[in-house]
Amino acid sequence: MNKIILNEKELPKKWYNINPDLPAPLPQPKNPEEKDNISKLPQMFSSGVLEQEMSMERWIKIPKEIRKIYKRIGRPTPLFRAKGLEEMLDTPAKIYYKREDYSPTGSHKLNTAIAQAYYAKKDGAERLTTETGAGQWGSALSLACSLMGLECKVYMVRVSYNQKPYRKTIMQIYGAEIVPSPSTDTEFGRKILKENPEHPGSLGIAISEAIEEALQNEKAYYSLGSVLNHVLLHQTVIGLELKKQLEIAEETPDIIIGCVGGGSNFGGTVLPFVKDKIDGKLDCEFIAAEPIACPTLTQGEYRYDYGDTAGMTPLLKMYTLGHDFIPPSVHAGGLRYHGMAPQIALLVKENIVKARAVSQKSVFESGVTFAKAEGVIPAPETCHAIKVAIDEAKKCKKTGEEKTIIINFSGHGLLDLQGYEDYLTGTLPENNK
Repeated sequence: MNKIILNEKELPKKWYNINPDLPAPLPQPKNPEEKDNISKLPQMFSSGVLEQEMSMERWIKIPKEIRKIYKRIGRPTPLFRAKGLEEMLDTPAKIYYKREDYSPTGSHKLNTAIAQAYYAKKDGAERLTTETGAGQWGSALSLACSLMGLECKVYMVRVSYNQKPYRKTIMQIYGAEIVPSPSTDTEFGRKILKENPEHPGSLGIAISEAIEEALQNEKAYYSLGSVLNHVLLHQTVIGLELKKQLEIAEETPDIIIGCVGGGSNFGGTVLPFVKDKIDGKLDCEFIAAEPIACPTLTQGEYRYDYGDTAGMTPLLKMYTLGHDFIPPSVHAGGLRYHGMAPQIALLVKENIVKARAVSQKSVFESGVTFAKAEGVIPAPETCHAIKVAIDEAKKCKKTGEEKTIIINFSGHGLLDLQGYEDYLTGTLPENNK
């Protein structure tokens, strides 16, 4: 079976909330000393997503309007068997990849962008502000706002703004306004630029700028593409579809792999499987693949920290490199974030999820290998998961084990060709350090 395609009627009707099934209680957000950042949350987020953020309900109904748009953008997405890659690696392992690149913007990000825009519109908002690294999230929210009749303002990390100009073009086609971050549009951006006019930017800084603007506009909300509970909740359509597809294929996963920046595509893929593992019904490794240049899970501390650089968010208990961390300018812009989704961080702390860091050159090498074998060019972020999958498949070749390996193919790389060009010409740094 080369691919498993679900009928539209099989699209999940509910999102899965991991909170009641976590192996330990999730540490709650808290205020820093002498600040009340939590009280600002209703000004920043719609009531719909705030309710979901704090919910302990295991299943949350997906509104019909959202399900209707999910179908329009290509959900359910297909699950492909990577037979070409298996043959190239000469491995007894079976490798599958979930095609989230099938969405109009080329990644999984629309799953939550549509939901967040829907709830903002329902609250009477007229505008959403956000940040973006590589531009996948910015593209997704730009389209979602267009579909919902909302304005969209995107603060794009400056190094990615320069590296990936066509992401900016896509956002503009959908009607969004894009500025490089740090920018002169906000007080915090101006402060950073005064200190360093050539600052490359970071997701933490871009988040601060987007929050600052949202708090100053009563008709605007802030929208986040990863990290928070409601974002991972919306992404569970991936894992719920995957469960059905594996049942059709009569496969039990041995390893599920996704790249991690803030944790949304990885969480959306593995969270629906976690309870089965905790209950002893599934013997499966969950591997989160991150860049060596931004090793949040493999080298970060598990502690409370801000989600942004300016300290405007509540403190979140997570693995963090520090909210003032400025990552190297690797091409995988979506993975250059100092922190990690609290739900994923807890699962790593409890040894339910494993983390692995890989180098920039090795991920592009894996992306080229995958493209030659399967014909699909992966995003640099996705290449991290592919690198780990290839390593696991090679282990199976040595041991003779016929493991079933699942990759969440989180996005295509057709707008990331500069990175591939640098790799092919030998000018790509190992980790941009």
